[in-house]
Amino acid sequence: MKLKTLAFLSAALLTACSSQNHKNEEFIYSSPEFSISKNEVVQGKFTAEIIGSKQISSDYQSPKHLNYSPVIDFKFAINQKDNELDFGVNHRVFIQPNGNEYETPIIKFGEQFSDQNQPTDNKPLAPNTKVTFRLDMNEVLKSFEEKGFYETIHGDKIAKVDFKEVCIAGGSYPLRWDFENLGGNNGERLTDEDNDGIYETTIVLNPHNEDLKTKNVWTLEEDISNFPQLNTDIPLMDAAYNLTLEEVIKLSEADGTFRTGEKWAGVWTRDVSYAIILGLAQVDPERCKTSLRKKVKRNRIVQDTGSGGAWPVSTDRIVWTLAAWEIYKVTGDNDWLEEVFQIIKNTVDDDLEVIWNTKEIVKGETSFTDWRKQTYPRWMDNVDISQSTGLSTNIVYYQSLKILHEMGQVLGKENIEKYNLKADHLKAEINANFWLEDKGYYAQYQYGRFNKITSPNSEALGEAFAVLFGIGDQKRSNRVIANTPNMTYGIPTVYPQLNGIPPYHNDSVWPFVQMFWNLAAAQVGNEAILEHGLASIYRALALFLTNKENMVASTGDFAGTELNSNYQLWSVAGSLGLVYKIFFGMDFQAEQLKFSPVIPQAYQGQKTLTNFTYRNAILDITISGHGNKIKSFKVDGIEQDAAISSSLEGKHQIEIQLANNSFKDAPLQLVENHVMLPTPETTLTKNIISWEKIEGAQKYEIFVNGKLKETTDKTSIKIEEQNFQEVSVRAIDTEGFVSFLSEPIKVYNEKNESLIEAERFAKISDKKLTDFTGIGAIEISKLANRNFVFDVKVPADGEYLIDFRYSNGSGPWNTDNKCALRTLFLENNKIGSVVMAQRGTDEWSNWSYSNSNKVYLKKGKNQLSLKFEDYDENMNVDINNALIDYIRLIKL
Repeated sequence: MKLKTLAFLSAALLTACSSQNHKNEEFIYSSPEFSISKNEVVQGKFTAEIIGSKQISSDYQSPKHLNYSPVIDFKFAINQKDNELDFGVNHRVFIQPNGNEYETPIIKFGEQFSDQNQPTDNKPLAPNTKVTFRLDMNEVLKSFEEKGFYETIHGDKIAKVDFKEVCIAGGSYPLRWDFENLGGNNGERLTDEDNDGIYETTIVLNPHNEDLKTKNVWTLEEDISNFPQLNTDIPLMDAAYNLTLEEVIKLSEADGTFRTGEKWAGVWTRDVSYAIILGLAQVDPERCKTSLRKKVKRNRIVQDTGSGGAWPVSTDRIVWTLAAWEIYKVTGDNDWLEEVFQIIKNTVDDDLEVIWNTKEIVKGETSFTDWRKQTYPRWMDNVDISQSTGLSTNIVYYQSLKILHEMGQVLGKENIEKYNLKADHLKAEINANFWLEDKGYYAQYQYGRFNKITSPNSEALGEAFAVLFGIGDQKRSNRVIANTPNMTYGIPTVYPQLNGIPPYHNDSVWPFVQMFWNLAAAQVGNEAILEHGLASIYRALALFLTNKENMVASTGDFAGTELNSNYQLWSVAGSLGLVYKIFFGMDFQAEQLKFSPVIPQAYQGQKTLTNFTYRNAILDITISGHGNKIKSFKVDGIEQDAAISSSLEGKHQIEIQLANNSFKDAPLQLVENHVMLPTPETTLTKNIISWEKIEGAQKYEIFVNGKLKETTDKTSIKIEEQNFQEVSVRAIDTEGFVSFLSEPIKVYNEKNESLIEAERFAKISDKKLTDFTGIGAIEISKLANRNFVFDVKVPADGEYLIDFRYSNGSGPWNTDNKCALRTLFLENNKIGSVVMAQRGTDEWSNWSYSNSNKVYLKKGKNQLSLKFEDYDENMNVDINNALIDYIRLIKL
């Protein structure tokens, strides 16, 4: 890992280093890339100037439109999937327009085209160039007619009846690599108007794009007088705070809820919950309550639409608990607490039946990083993700269990100690399974198929939560803050970056994640890292004149991520929390408001927050000095401990004098960006597993049944014949970074596999299907085969893997809420959950496998069943359907 060290400098020394080209007397933060002072933010040729507390000017423009390359990478996609060429392999054309128009050669679907012509200069593509892309689909159409399906390069079969559209994806705006959402923008869908098998579309490249610009000046227009008022001797802080309050108003909907961002209407469980935790509960708790109530169904928390039909692929809905508790701590509303307790308990009780694995770790997608290919290897489908275990999701669940127990204590509920015990066990398992001693931080997730292997990458939100919620001891928390990779423009969402994946979660900084990281840095008392994190927030806000959703980690630019929005809700909340929870150190607890301010020396001075409501009290708070130790704490002039009781009423003056101490004055080490090697693609021929040599790889690690077996510089390995084995390979680069594991290959004697046709036990579905085995498939729904009973006969006692070849055409691959779920029983004994995620809208011939469950079977006939239990309700409730082709048994 290449490090860049920035010495943590005092304000006086920074003054001496100040650029003579700018009028500011002091730098709050300075690096080779950008600097921040009380009145100004400077990055290269761009400047944001603070014009009092109600106005900021900025001349920042994204450089993205200034260097629009005429060399375009793109590929085509059937039914919104990356299925034309191999992953990371694209077509490339050099656009040489005649006037402002260009027509590509005709490209055959599935055959890479690489233009032999190359530009001889750095001249960008002319604005508003019309490009017609032409695609020959005749081979695909011929296969549909002759076989009834087309087999992709990945071995997936697309049935003729399932073929809906072919679209174009790419990396040059307005092209995008967002395969799962293709077809929504003008020109992405290709058409064949004359039925000659040549599909075409015309797209304007390098278009005039207002999203690449910022407005020149922000001026406060809304009335923010009802909110707490901030006054400091740092104009940047005051203006940023006032801008943020104005954006709170913009996000406030007529129905009493918060919208998710300028571009995102509606309430989203995850987004609003994190926003409430960070700062919204302090400014509008009633609107926060209304927003959370919007995310309740059947008296349970709603998991939003998402991967494979969401829950139980995505499982972080429980973060709603932390938000509900934050509202209670701020308001002391016991009626609210009674209301939310039962909702949370119902949700947890369902989850305990479905999403906990045999180690009693929570399964499902990492919290917030919910765009599959952005943070997971491409071979992992939604079922694979549902069986993985993510750091952030597990820590959120740990904290939710603790909160549920504490809520029960406040309300005097019975039988709640089990949740506390469950939390303590989960905490121990997080430390046992995720801690990376050699790296000094926690792993992002564990993944694989039957055997799980730890990914050594960092995941910033989970790392912050590990510190904030006390997963490790103080020493371990200090190491997490010091060792988690941090970059110039902020803490990257994940590190290192994925190969061939555009920025969004990959190669990104998200301000709300940065804010949780800042809270964690403040909690352990790491001044240099906190100062860097504050600079990340203030730089972006001042230059962009809004609280953006995200930015590119490697450039700091808001343009270049797959999606972005102004005044994103959780980014806005993060900027509020920066003031309330770091500078003023507010720690809301069940019975008191504790103060633990953390102010780096560069931000020293006097700060006043007036009209702050805490339950039945209105507080005017003044804080002076710097440091993280309190020298004096006074309420109405009387010195006391640094906390106020929840029973305090009326208007009061609070004065806090800090001790002017430095805390952990150490160098800040930033890392350069790093991209992982491509994931090896393995093949099994007889007993030899082989893969193509990966450029930049020094060695390869071979994993068998989840354990490292050997390291080699060869590109094949012989597998000895024995019982069931699951084999994966990963590449190691020159700096020691590893690729993702290859897709696991199951190696076993074919005699140990049994395929049992589902139609032996139930009526065949009347859906028009292809590529099934036997004579058809059976349907399971809330009405049909609600309890699907079947028999299997095995030759010997022993452990077996059981899974199901299924299809689910109830919704698209990437969103909706119709993931099918059942519980597997042997006789009357529960074995585990069976997840059958959505695979594409109306794609009922798109077959795959459910997750595997291990079951001990006795020689001879065994009766099993797939049952729909009450806790198997998905978020849609009405539709919980799948087709089952056959049952597969493999002896271990």
